[in-house]
Amino acid sequence: MVTLAIDALGFGLVVPILPELVRTLSGLSRSSASFAVGASVAMFAFAQLLAAPLLGALSDRFGRRPVILLSVTGIAANYLLLAWAPSLPWLYLGRLLAGATSANASTATAYIADISPPELRARRFGLIGATFGFGFVIGPAVGGWLGAIDLRLPFIAAAALAGCNALYGLLVLPESLAPEHRQPFAWRGANPVSALHLLTRDAVLKRLALAWSCMWFGIGAIQTVFVLSTGLRFGWGPVENGTALALVGVSGALVQTFLVRRATVRFGERGAAMLGQGCSVLAYVGLALAPVGWMIYPAIMCNALGQLANPAVRSLISARAGPGNQGHVMGALSVVEGMTAIVSPLVASVLFSRFSAPGAWPHLPGLPFLVASAGFVIAILAVRNVPVARAAEVTPAP
Repeated sequence: MVTLAIDALGFGLVVPILPELVRTLSGLSRSSASFAVGASVAMFAFAQLLAAPLLGALSDRFGRRPVILLSVTGIAANYLLLAWAPSLPWLYLGRLLAGATSANASTATAYIADISPPELRARRFGLIGATFGFGFVIGPAVGGWLGAIDLRLPFIAAAALAGCNALYGLLVLPESLAPEHRQPFAWRGANPVSALHLLTRDAVLKRLALAWSCMWFGIGAIQTVFVLSTGLRFGWGPVENGTALALVGVSGALVQTFLVRRATVRFGERGAAMLGQGCSVLAYVGLALAPVGWMIYPAIMCNALGQLANPAVRSLISARAGPGNQGHVMGALSVVEGMTAIVSPLVASVLFSRFSAPGAWPHLPGLPFLVASAGFVIAILAVRNVPVARAAEVTPAP
C-alpha cells in the first residue's frame, strides 16, 4: 500500500501541469493543443498496454517483488527525462518510457490478491483505490503549486518520490507468490492479444471487461480535457485545477476506505458496482454542463460515490481466476485499461477541440464528459446480469 501511495503521489504531481507544459513546448492555444495533450496521454497508455501483460506474466513466473522493483526504478529515471525534455518529441519519448515502466498496477493488484481470501478481496481492492486516492490528494495540489513556480519542478519531485519507492521496495517489501503457485513463462501468453483472449473466451469476463473499459473511458476524458476545459470555461489555472483534482482524490479515497465494504455487504459486489456506475453517470453530466466553476464541486462529490464500482468490478474479475493466474488476469485487465486509455484521450481531445473552438456549433467544451456518461450507462447494462458465484477457474493463455 505504501508503494502504491508513492506511485500515486508521483503520478498526481504531474497531472495538473502536463497540459500546460505541452502548450508551452508546442506554442498552441488550449483548443489547438488538446490533440497534442491527448496524444501524450495515449502514448503513455500505449506503452502500458504492451508492457502490462508482460510484467503480469513475469510476476507469475518469478514473483511479484522483482517485477515491482524493476518497474519503479525505471519510473524514477523516466521522470528525470521528462523534467529535461527540451521539445515535444522528447516529451513524447519520455511518456512512452514512463508508460512502459509504470505498468506495475497489474503486478501490485496480483500481489494483493495473493494475500487476500475471497471474502476480503473487494474491501482490499477498495483500499488500493483509496491508497491511490490519498496519494492523488497531495499530488495534484502540490503539483499545481510547484508548477506555478516552474513547470519542470513537479517532474523532479516525482522522480525523487519514485526513487524513495524503489528504496522502500528493496528494503521492506516481501515476496507474496508462493513457489508452488508460480506458472511457466511463455512469450505467446505475454502479449496484449493473448491477454485479451484470456478475457474474451469467458462470457462473464467478457461482460466485466466491457464494463471496465467503459469506466476507464471516463477516467481518460478527465485526464485529457479537465484542465483544458476548466481553463477555457472558468479561467482556472494550476492552483485551482490542482485543488479540484486533489478533492477528486480525497473524496474518492474516503468512499473506498469507508463505504466499499458496507456497500458490498449491503448490495453485493454486483449491486455496489451498479450503484457506483449510476453515480458516475450523474457526475459526468454535471462536469459537462456546469455553467459556473463552483458547480464542478458537487459533480466531484457525486463522482466520489462512483468509486464504489471500481473495486467491486475488480473483485468480480479476480474471483474468476485461480490462485496462480492472478498476474495473467490482472495483466489482461490492464490491457483493457490500456486500449481504452489510448482511445479515450484521442476521442476526448478531438471532441473538445471541435466543440470548444470559436464559432463551433454547438459550443460545448464539456461534450467529452457527456460521452463518458453514456459509457457508464453501458457499464451498468454489462454488469447487471453477471453471476456472482465464485471459484470459476480461468486458465492462463498457453
